[in-house]
Amino acid sequence: MQSSQRLTAIIEREDDGFVALCPELDVASQGDSIEDACRNLVEALTLFFETASASEIERRFHREVFVTQVEVPVG
Repeated sequence: MQSSQRLTAIIEREDDGFVALCPELDVASQGDSIEDACRNLVEALTLFFETASASEIERRFHREVFVTQVEVPVG
């Protein structure tokens, strides 16, 4: 049986599409819609886990990722 891991996906609009980033592994993908970008990120992460060595996964994996907002004065 295959195991799975829950990872973060940050998705933002870029021009006419969307970019999806997994900050834990610094893997990104894109798509024409949010759903496409997310699906493509899952595919990219799956391929990463299938091809990367255990040492590369360990080296790139950030165990603690915090997503928050900050307020910054502008102007």
